[in-house]
Amino acid sequence: MNYFNPEDTICAITTGGGMSAIAVIRISGDKAIEIINSVFSKNITSAITHSIHFGTINKDNDILDEVLISIFKDTKSFTGEESVEISCHGSVYIQNKIVQLLIEKGCRTATAGEFTMRAFKNGKLDLSQAESVADLIESESASAHKTAMHQLRGGFSNQLQGLRTQLIDFASLIELELDFAEEDVEFADRTKFLELLSEIQKTLSKLIESFSLGNVIKNGIPVTILGSPNVGKSTLLNCLLNEDKAIVSDIAGTTRDAIEDTLIIGGFNFRFIDTAGIRNTKDTIENLGIKKSLDKANQSKIILFLLDTTQNISDQITELEKVKKQHSEKILIVQNKTDVSETSLEMKNVISISAKSGKGIDHLKKELLSFVNTYSISDNESIVTNLRHFEELQHTLNEIEEVIKGMEIGLSGDFLSVNVRQALYHLGSITGEVTTDTLLGNIFGKFCIGK
Repeated sequence: MNYFNPEDTICAITTGGGMSAIAVIRISGDKAIEIINSVFSKNITSAITHSIHFGTINKDNDILDEVLISIFKDTKSFTGEESVEISCHGSVYIQNKIVQLLIEKGCRTATAGEFTMRAFKNGKLDLSQAESVADLIESESASAHKTAMHQLRGGFSNQLQGLRTQLIDFASLIELELDFAEEDVEFADRTKFLELLSEIQKTLSKLIESFSLGNVIKNGIPVTILGSPNVGKSTLLNCLLNEDKAIVSDIAGTTRDAIEDTLIIGGFNFRFIDTAGIRNTKDTIENLGIKKSLDKANQSKIILFLLDTTQNISDQITELEKVKKQHSEKILIVQNKTDVSETSLEMKNVISISAKSGKGIDHLKKELLSFVNTYSISDNESIVTNLRHFEELQHTLNEIEEVIKGMEIGLSGDFLSVNVRQALYHLGSITGEVTTDTLLGNIFGKFCIGK
């Protein structure tokens, strides 16, 4: 991705597109105040930082809008450079006219993520914190918000920086030994170094293990609803969502394609997928739907398998057993229609509900939450939600384990230093001590323009 001259003064609409009550236009760069001063009704050259000024934006002799101007001087801004934010009325026409005027006066339109990239370049955020800005914007649940906020405030970065600093200290001593190789001296205490490596190994392993939870926090927890035709899968989806999302009919095979929607339960985003009923059929289209149902089950973290004792239960049990062979660890067995059936299934851990009346739904939600490792979510706990971070942590752990193996068999410092350098490289890639233009382009190119 091509980022233009960082010395340019850039501008963009930072609020969502379309009409709104108000909109915010951000300007950042060395000429931000000079440019806004040329179109504003008041002289704000000597205005103090973090001050707000009311006036009008003018083009020639015409008033475009009455606005509030927020001033951020020196490094006391999000980007770490002189910045101005214009709060104007949210007319699309007004927003576009102001941006056009700013460009005429010397601004350049910001590229996607360029404001945050400047914050990174100017030392206001490290790379992992910058990435958390995008996660915070996209957060759809309390757990996703909490995790992104923890990372934005530097919790994850500080933990990695602590590891890296300790590793650098010992790496420096090992490198020093190389300069005195002929004297056969050791500056690095191997016992203490091994203890440090063991602690780093434990910390990295814990962070890597947290990714399974972090991934579902960030992307939602996929839950597939399976069962034979007419057991109430679509009714359950509608009941959970409290709306008529799926068509409900007494005709078997009504649902041919997967229907998805989300629901927040206990601060977690669950993605429910209603699927075609599983049965033996010669209908080509229905068989395609059944295949898709089983594919969705393979991709899900949880399977709700519905049983209905008002129908032939033996055929349903047969289908259940087929699914359990592959997914026994993630199945919740649910007996539906208990409002019209007096038969209780002689099976362990069956959740009884009535999707039609809502009976037992609260209990079902609690059971869904039990599949999520919620104890790890705390204000002081770092959880890895980013695939790039996960991969770099894995690489770091591999290098640390190689160093431990090398020490156990008595390798000399020159061999150990190779893996230590690589470990430091991968840790530095997460926080931005080590970067490439391609990496930065891939990261910031996914941001929205204006952020």
